[in-house]
Amino acid sequence: MEHPFTDRFAAGAALARLLERYAGRFDLLVLALPRGGVPVAYAIARALDAPLEVFLVRKLGVPGQEELAMGAIASGDILVRNESVIDALQVPEAIIATVAQAEGEELRRRERIYRAGRPAPDVANRTVLLVDDGLATGASLRAAIAALRRQQPAHLVAAVPVGAPETCEELRALVDEMVCAITPHRLGAIGYWYEDFSQLTDEEVCALLARAAQEYAAEHPGPSS
Repeated sequence: MEHPFTDRFAAGAALARLLERYAGRFDLLVLALPRGGVPVAYAIARALDAPLEVFLVRKLGVPGQEELAMGAIASGDILVRNESVIDALQVPEAIIATVAQAEGEELRRRERIYRAGRPAPDVANRTVLLVDDGLATGASLRAAIAALRRQQPAHLVAAVPVGAPETCEELRALVDEMVCAITPHRLGAIGYWYEDFSQLTDEEVCALLARAAQEYAAEHPGPSS
């Protein structure tokens, strides 16, 4: 089968076409879930003429089965549990706490690196597009949505290039709009839908964020001093 997306930038361009009605809004902010969501969100931010920032979330993988999410944490000490996985595998509370602590340290490390001294973006009363590169269990996106809701955005949109149809439907109730470009009956691995699904480094994420900030500033110069 031919891959629908050549890479994450192409996926972002396709997703941007489904979000065109938000282009040019003065209150628009695009938030990416690192690392994979950053190039997707970069393409969207460029197409819609919006600033780009990151929102930090870490999946809580089951020990020994790290790809299986038993929950996720997000900035603001938000913990979202995947009770069906926890119950099915009878994961002890002590294990959940240990994994959450370790992932919390990694979340804070990435926050320091990616923000490079910038404060977290103020999302209150703004139109926010929350972007990732794919949606399987939804644990990461669910945690991000819960954390962002506490900050009271005016309008919250979650957008992914590809997602499990049942997860897209579940999350639709948590946001003002859910946009899934492709919802295959059998999702499989997210990487299956990309020709190039290479993992990004922290350096690549930082470079993309810096590039987006420079490009947006060049097109939206502030008042001269």
